[in-house]
Amino acid sequence: MKKSIKITLSVAVLFAVLATVSCKRYLDRPLEATITEKDVFLNFRSFQGFTEELHNCLPDMSKATWNSEWNTGDDVLSTTNANYRLNAEFDNGNYRAWQTGGGGWDNSWLDDNGAGADNLGNNHQRKGLWPLAWYGIRKANLGLANIDKMVNATQEERDVIKGQLLFFRGFFHFQLMSFWGGLPYIDTVLSSSAKLELPRLNYRQTSLKAAKDFEDAAALLPSNWDNTAVGQLTLGNNQQRITKVAALGFKGKTLLYAASPMMNEQSTGSASYDQALCKDAADAFARALKISSEPGGSGEAYYKLIPWANYTDILFTISSYGKYPGYPEVIVSPPAYSPGPGGASRWSLVNMFIPPPLGGEAGISSPAANYVNYFGMANGLPLDAAGSGYNPADPWTGRDPRFYKDITYDGVQMIRGTGNAAYKYANLFNGGNLRIDASASRSGYLIRRFVTDGCNNTDNEWNNLNIIIPYLRLGDVYLMYSEAVLHGYGTPQSSAPGYLTAIEAVNKIRTRAGVPGVDARYTGTKDAFMEELMRERAVELAFEGLRWHDLRRWKVADQKKYTEKTVIDFDRGPNGKPINLRERVVVTRVFEKKHNWLPLPTNQVNIYPAFGQNPGW
Repeated sequence: MKKSIKITLSVAVLFAVLATVSCKRYLDRPLEATITEKDVFLNFRSFQGFTEELHNCLPDMSKATWNSEWNTGDDVLSTTNANYRLNAEFDNGNYRAWQTGGGGWDNSWLDDNGAGADNLGNNHQRKGLWPLAWYGIRKANLGLANIDKMVNATQEERDVIKGQLLFFRGFFHFQLMSFWGGLPYIDTVLSSSAKLELPRLNYRQTSLKAAKDFEDAAALLPSNWDNTAVGQLTLGNNQQRITKVAALGFKGKTLLYAASPMMNEQSTGSASYDQALCKDAADAFARALKISSEPGGSGEAYYKLIPWANYTDILFTISSYGKYPGYPEVIVSPPAYSPGPGGASRWSLVNMFIPPPLGGEAGISSPAANYVNYFGMANGLPLDAAGSGYNPADPWTGRDPRFYKDITYDGVQMIRGTGNAAYKYANLFNGGNLRIDASASRSGYLIRRFVTDGCNNTDNEWNNLNIIIPYLRLGDVYLMYSEAVLHGYGTPQSSAPGYLTAIEAVNKIRTRAGVPGVDARYTGTKDAFMEELMRERAVELAFEGLRWHDLRRWKVADQKKYTEKTVIDFDRGPNGKPINLRERVVVTRVFEKKHNWLPLPTNQVNIYPAFGQNPGW
């Protein structure tokens, strides 16, 4: 009997393959068509269409639900009327809120909704990581199991198909284990009738298998699709495709996470860095950076740091034609999905960070004051360092330039036009019209990272706002390389053979922002440098969803310094500067050892005894 596969096709799934006129015939089929395996896997064009659905399995963290919350560390405070947000749920100890029925209203981008057509299509608000990652793993395995059927293809075409499938199999395993710990590594097509009994691996074992997939993918994938025969049909529109740098970057990230104290303790019992894994991670990062278009790189890959003048382009653009953010720094990101009601930006990310009087949601998220303190001074020193120049009577002058890109503080302009004059400038002092714990700024600050002073209901610039939260960008690769070198080779002055030192890698990021290099007082010992590296990650990667992972893997998430969230109280003096400035704790996060990992869905952990629930849950 002829075997067939039912595939749901959408323009978004095939966004690159269908970008040319020559592909018009592909769209002549009904949106649902029953086609044979031979049709799917025979040639590059159809196999690539099958493969590209894997891109659509990447949730867009900024738009995954009506009330998306991807910042779940010590970085964000929700208003007191927004305890349904995932960050607030975690603060209160309800870590089951990640899933349907966990307590959160409309849940989160991790949500365990099914991987149905609604999730796989353009409904960005229905994409949950948990189901789509498992779906993506199975789809990648199905493709790999049928790669030999691709007989009508060149070797380059076979290589890029296989490379993408291997990458996504490793990628989805990495995403799952970074939240839920070691898992069975699914590297074959499982039968629906077979008994489930795959062993659950520890974190290290799972990571090594993912790293192998990433390494194998890197050997097959191009550095730049525009320079290949397969990329010619979509020439100039290949920036979001999976490349050699993406595979090497995620190999390094996977190994660095596995080497980190919390994961290493779970795997080996030692709450310290695994030196050998750090060296392997540093090697992968170095290989990725060496082929970038950065100074000193070969230029084989087009990735490079976005210059400071265009720094905000990393995460958002203002463009009426939907210019995609991130190029050329972002390496892996979700595809652009169609807008939701009122526009994707208005009903998702902007809605969550803009106070209600300016058109935002009733309950918003603001940066915790303790997190804002990581933004040091323009001379590169932390606020509390001798000679930093920090003045509590004038606390927002002379700060790290990234402070002004990321944080809205008292007096900052919020509206360009003449309407809504009472809110033209941020009144964040005690008694100010935007300092309302229940519905505006709880902390005395607002998040500016993703918006402009035109994103409001007067100027309406948010109608042209295009946002992404990247899964990996080059700035992060530099910082992870520095960390891997530090703990793999032992000192801030160490390097991967023939490449940058740990200090030089951090300074690449600081130089871009116009901040002096790491001060000598922090380069004398591993511990001193690590403290400054941790602060650098907090500043450069602020509000990009990485903080919760960093605190956990560093095994510091339970420390008072990171569980206590603070706000500032102050009055506005006659000169417009704050007076009577003081900081107080308003939230102490519930964090026990079991919170290192999210609980697995209760209805799925009993599928077979060997799978089990995470410890403590």
